[in-house]
Amino acid sequence: MPDHSTFSKNRHGRFRDSDLLRQLFETTVARCITEGLVGGEGFAVDGSLVRADVNRQHAVDQADGLPDPATSHAVREYLAVLDDAAFGGATPVPPKQLAVADPAARWTAASRERAFFAYATNYLIDLQNAVIVDVEATTAIRQAEVTAQRRMIDRTQERFGLWPERLVGDTGYGDAKNLSWLVEERGIEPHIPVFDKSARRDDTFERSAFTFDHEDDSYICPAGKRLRQRQKVYREDRPFVDENGMLRYRASKLDCDACALKQRCCPTQPARKILRSVHEGARDLARDIATTDAYLVSRRQRKKVEMLFAHLKRILRMDRLRLRGPNGARDEFLLAATAQNLRKMAKLIPMPATPAPA
Repeated sequence: MPDHSTFSKNRHGRFRDSDLLRQLFETTVARCITEGLVGGEGFAVDGSLVRADVNRQHAVDQADGLPDPATSHAVREYLAVLDDAAFGGATPVPPKQLAVADPAARWTAASRERAFFAYATNYLIDLQNAVIVDVEATTAIRQAEVTAQRRMIDRTQERFGLWPERLVGDTGYGDAKNLSWLVEERGIEPHIPVFDKSARRDDTFERSAFTFDHEDDSYICPAGKRLRQRQKVYREDRPFVDENGMLRYRASKLDCDACALKQRCCPTQPARKILRSVHEGARDLARDIATTDAYLVSRRQRKKVEMLFAHLKRILRMDRLRLRGPNGARDEFLLAATAQNLRKMAKLIPMPATPAPA
């Protein structure tokens, strides 16, 4: 019987180099497809935080850096993923603290509990029978989860030829760039709430009170006046789009000064202005979809992926990782998703008939 260290050495070596655990997981997906358990019409995506195997007391401030003796597998993996969009490259904002034992685990207070170090497991599921078609490990931050969503959709199409007509997700996936990627680059209907910060609390007109005229490329205000991108001529050319991908539409100051609705529109500004994303077309499509009956069905189906996470933590007891580092998290998430798919197959695939005794 092999020594326990043999498996650990293989896990860090041959198993990881050959991507064995992903191959095992994808074998379960392929079997589910063969058995007709995967429809391929609609997918849902979501992420869930899982505690890292670190002591929150053994942490250092990010500005202080890691101590010199920190040379474990987890530290080497942390240095290797600093530029990965799913980990260190997900955001330019550095974490407040680093865990010495597992610095890639991110300090987060996203849940209602006290802050802790965590990774995120991301599921892409088929809505017909809630089969997990892909899983991705990321750092515990929303931007990384959006990156995982894109990787999983592309990988599922590449490995299995699955291309969903619609994607169901929560508001975290409803930013303008991601909606544009889904609609314009992948041709997928986003059954996702639009991430919108245009709501106002001072009882003045919100952006929804202004109508966009596509032919004239202008907004029409409640008083019937137009807001355009340029109301005056500058000596030097200025870009229409700012660094955040936003277009600025401004009303004429003369129109606003003479308007009877100014106190309900822009009481503290000389003229009203509206920001419009260069990806507003995709946002408008998502808003239109949100008014349909199909969207109500999708919103109910979104609970299927949440139920998988509840099963992961309550039944499989995976509320805390046992391995460290991004690769350790990836291995555990793949094994857990494999187990969930196997349980799904055992439940839905009928057993072959037992031959009658002679």
